[in-house]
Amino acid sequence: MIERKDAMEQDKTGNTLSKEAMKTLRAERKQWIDMASANVREHKKAFKAIRNRLSESNATVPEIAEAAGLKPDKTLWLVASMKKFGEIVEIEKDGDFYRYALAGDATRDA
Repeated sequence: MIERKDAMEQDKTGNTLSKEAMKTLRAERKQWIDMASANVREHKKAFKAIRNRLSESNATVPEIAEAAGLKPDKTLWLVASMKKFGEIVEIEKDGDFYRYALAGDATRDA
Protein backbone atom coordinates (compact mmCIF):
# COMPACT_ATOMS: atom_id res chain seq x y z
CA MET A 1 0.00 0.00 0.00
CA ILE A 2 2.81 2.40 0.73
CA GLU A 3 4.16 2.03 -2.82
CA ARG A 4 0.71 2.79 -4.25
CA LYS A 5 0.40 5.93 -2.12
CA ASP A 6 3.81 7.15 -3.31
CA ALA A 7 2.81 6.54 -6.91
CA MET A 8 -0.40 8.55 -6.39
CA GLU A 9 1.58 11.47 -4.92
CA GLN A 10 3.94 11.39 -7.88
CA ASP A 11 0.97 11.47 -10.27
CA LYS A 12 -0.44 14.47 -8.44
CA THR A 13 2.90 16.25 -8.68
CA GLY A 14 3.15 15.37 -12.36
CA ASN A 15 -0.34 16.72 -13.01
CA THR A 16 0.48 19.95 -11.18
CA LEU A 17 3.61 20.42 -13.27
CA SER A 18 1.64 19.60 -16.38
CA LYS A 19 -1.01 22.21 -15.52
CA GLU A 20 1.69 24.81 -14.90
CA ALA A 21 3.41 23.93 -18.17
CA MET A 22 0.10 24.27 -20.04
CA LYS A 23 -0.56 27.63 -18.39
CA THR A 24 2.88 28.85 -19.48
CA LEU A 25 2.37 27.59 -23.03
CA ARG A 26 -1.02 29.31 -23.27
CA ALA A 27 0.52 32.57 -22.07
CA GLU A 28 3.38 32.29 -24.58
CA ARG A 29 1.06 31.43 -27.46
CA LYS A 30 -1.81 33.79 -26.59
CA GLN A 31 -1.34 35.83 -29.76
CA TRP A 32 -1.59 32.74 -31.98
CA ILE A 33 -4.55 31.34 -30.05
CA ASP A 34 -6.38 34.67 -30.37
CA MET A 35 -5.69 34.80 -34.13
CA ALA A 36 -6.93 31.24 -34.63
CA SER A 37 -10.06 31.95 -32.58
CA ALA A 38 -10.78 35.08 -34.64
CA ASN A 39 -10.33 33.08 -37.85
CA VAL A 40 -12.81 30.44 -36.64
CA ARG A 41 -15.36 33.13 -35.74
CA GLU A 42 -14.95 34.73 -39.18
CA HIS A 43 -15.49 31.41 -40.96
CA LYS A 44 -18.57 30.59 -38.87
CA LYS A 45 -20.04 33.99 -39.74
CA ALA A 46 -19.31 33.46 -43.45
CA PHE A 47 -20.83 29.95 -43.47
CA LYS A 48 -23.93 31.31 -41.76
CA ALA A 49 -24.25 34.09 -44.37
CA ILE A 50 -23.96 31.54 -47.19
CA ARG A 51 -26.59 29.28 -45.58
CA ASN A 52 -28.90 32.27 -45.12
CA ARG A 53 -28.58 33.24 -48.79
CA LEU A 54 -29.18 29.69 -49.98
CA SER A 55 -32.19 29.32 -47.69
CA GLU A 56 -33.87 32.06 -49.78
CA SER A 57 -33.26 30.42 -53.19
CA ASN A 58 -30.66 28.65 -55.31
CA ALA A 59 -27.73 30.88 -56.23
CA THR A 60 -24.42 31.06 -58.08
CA VAL A 61 -21.14 31.86 -56.36
CA PRO A 62 -21.19 35.54 -57.50
CA GLU A 63 -24.76 35.92 -56.18
CA ILE A 64 -23.82 34.31 -52.88
CA ALA A 65 -20.72 36.52 -52.57
CA GLU A 66 -22.73 39.67 -53.19
CA ALA A 67 -25.46 38.73 -50.71
CA ALA A 68 -23.01 37.59 -48.04
CA GLY A 69 -20.65 40.54 -48.49
CA LEU A 70 -17.68 38.26 -49.20
CA LYS A 71 -15.02 38.27 -51.91
CA PRO A 72 -15.89 35.89 -54.75
CA ASP A 73 -12.68 33.86 -54.40
CA LYS A 74 -13.25 33.29 -50.69
CA THR A 75 -16.90 32.46 -51.37
CA LEU A 76 -15.88 29.85 -53.95
CA TRP A 77 -13.51 28.26 -51.43
CA LEU A 78 -16.22 28.17 -48.74
CA VAL A 79 -18.85 26.83 -51.15
CA ALA A 80 -16.43 24.11 -52.27
CA SER A 81 -15.83 23.03 -48.69
CA MET A 82 -19.57 23.04 -47.94
CA LYS A 83 -20.15 20.92 -51.04
CA LYS A 84 -17.39 18.51 -50.04
CA PHE A 85 -19.07 17.89 -46.69
CA GLY A 86 -22.56 17.54 -48.14
CA GLU A 87 -24.09 20.76 -46.83
CA ILE A 88 -24.88 22.09 -50.31
CA VAL A 89 -25.29 20.58 -53.77
CA GLU A 90 -24.87 21.72 -57.37
CA ILE A 91 -28.27 22.07 -59.01
CA GLU A 92 -27.68 23.15 -62.60
CA LYS A 93 -25.36 25.21 -64.71
CA ASP A 94 -26.49 28.80 -65.21
CA GLY A 95 -24.29 30.35 -67.90
CA ASP A 96 -20.69 30.02 -66.73
CA PHE A 97 -21.59 29.23 -63.11
CA TYR A 98 -23.28 26.40 -61.25
CA ARG A 99 -26.28 27.13 -59.06
CA TYR A 100 -26.09 25.79 -55.52
CA ALA A 101 -28.77 24.87 -53.00
CA LEU A 102 -28.82 23.59 -49.46
CA ALA A 103 -28.65 19.80 -49.50
CA GLY A 104 -32.21 19.38 -48.14
CA ASP A 105 -33.61 21.90 -50.66
CA ALA A 106 -32.08 20.37 -53.81
CA THR A 107 -35.42 19.99 -55.62
CA ARG A 108 -36.49 23.61 -55.13
CA ASP A 109 -36.66 25.86 -58.23
CA ALA A 110 -34.60 29.05 -58.51
